[in-house]
Amino acid sequence: MIINYLQIMRKIYFILIFVSICFASEGQVKVKFELRDIPKSKDSLPTYFVAGNFNSWKPNDTPYQFRKTNEGSYILEKQFPTGTYEFKITRGNWAKAETGSKGNPRGNRSLKLNKDTLVQLTVLNWADEFKQLPPNHTASVNVSLLDSAFEISQLHAKRRIWIYLPPSYTKSKNSYPVIYMHDGQNLFDEFTGGYGEWKVDEILDQFIANGGKECIVIGIDHGGTERLKEYNPYDSQYGKGKGKEYVEFLVKTLKPYIDQHYRTKPTAKNTSIAGSSMGGLISMYAIATYPKVFGNAGVFSPAFWLGKSIEVDTKKELSNLGGNKIYFVAGDLESKTMVSDMKSVYQILNPAGANKNIKFVAKADGEHKEWFWTRELLDFYKFINN
Repeated sequence: MIINYLQIMRKIYFILIFVSICFASEGQVKVKFELRDIPKSKDSLPTYFVAGNFNSWKPNDTPYQFRKTNEGSYILEKQFPTGTYEFKITRGNWAKAETGSKGNPRGNRSLKLNKDTLVQLTVLNWADEFKQLPPNHTASVNVSLLDSAFEISQLHAKRRIWIYLPPSYTKSKNSYPVIYMHDGQNLFDEFTGGYGEWKVDEILDQFIANGGKECIVIGIDHGGTERLKEYNPYDSQYGKGKGKEYVEFLVKTLKPYIDQHYRTKPTAKNTSIAGSSMGGLISMYAIATYPKVFGNAGVFSPAFWLGKSIEVDTKKELSNLGGNKIYFVAGDLESKTMVSDMKSVYQILNPAGANKNIKFVAKADGEHKEWFWTRELLDFYKFINN
C-alpha cells in the first residue's frame, strides 16, 4: 500500500510539473531576429541591439543584443507572448539608431506575432553616419513662438512654448477657447518634429476655413530625456515622477499667463488639455485632479501601463468629473495592453456607457505614431465642441 501510494504521488507530481510547463508556455512564441546587409559604421567593434515596446525602448539592453554567427550575420533569439510589437535597431544609443537610406528618420518597425517567426532585417543607414538634410519648416502663418525659454519654476527648467492663434484673432476682438497640448515639438512643424508632426495648424486652418469653430492652441515642448518623468505623476523605473509639478505649472503659471496676455475664454468649459502616449497619461491626470480648470481632455494612446495609479486618482475624483468631456482613442496595433488599459479607465468613468461626455474609440489600424494621432485629432476637436 505504501509503495502504491508513493507511485501515485510521484505520478501526480510529474503531471503537475507538465501542466505548469504547458501553462507557462501558453501564448508564447519563439522569435528569431536576423540582421543582414548591415551598413558600415565608425565603430571598430560594432554591437547591435533591438529596442522596442517589449523592453521599454532601451537602446542598449544587453538581453536584446545580437550575437554574430560564423556566417557573418547577426541573430537574436527570444520568446514573446503573442501580440503586436514595435521596434528599431540601434548600435547602443538613439544617436546611432537605424534610418532610411538617405539618413532620414524611419518609423518604428511593426511585428505581429501569433506563431514562431523568423524576422530577417536589413538596415539601410545609421543616424550618425549620414549627413541629414534638415526637414522643411511647415508651420502655418498662424503659429509663432510664445517664448523660446519659458520659465517653469516648478521643474527648475525652461521650455519652448508655441502658440496657434486662429485666423480671425488679429481682425476681431473675440475671445477664444484654449487647448493646451504636450510635446510641442511635434505639433506644428516638421522641422522640430523628430518623427513627423500632428499638423495641428493645418487641420484647424482647414476646418475653420470650412466654417468650423476657432480656438487658441498652446504647445509646450517636452524635456527630452526628462519626458518620461515630467509627464508621469507617479514614480516609475525611469525615476521619480515630476508630472504633478508639471501640471501645477500648467494650472498656476502658464494658464494665468495666457489668460492675461491673450483674449481667452478662461472657464473650464472652454479649456482643454490633450496629448499622446505619456502626454495622454498626463492629460488624464490633469483633468482628474483639476476638473474645474480643464473641462475637456484628449487622451490619445495613453501610457497608462507606466502609471497604473491613474485608476486610483480617477476613482477618487469621479464625483467631480460628471460634466467634463474626455475623449479616449487608441489603436489595436499599439502595445498589447494599450486598448485594455485605456478601457479600464474609461469604464471607471462610464461603467454603463450612458455618459455621452465620455467617448471611447479603438481603431483596428491605429499605430503608436503621429500619423494616427493626426488623423484622429479632428474627431476629438468636434467632440469637445458639440
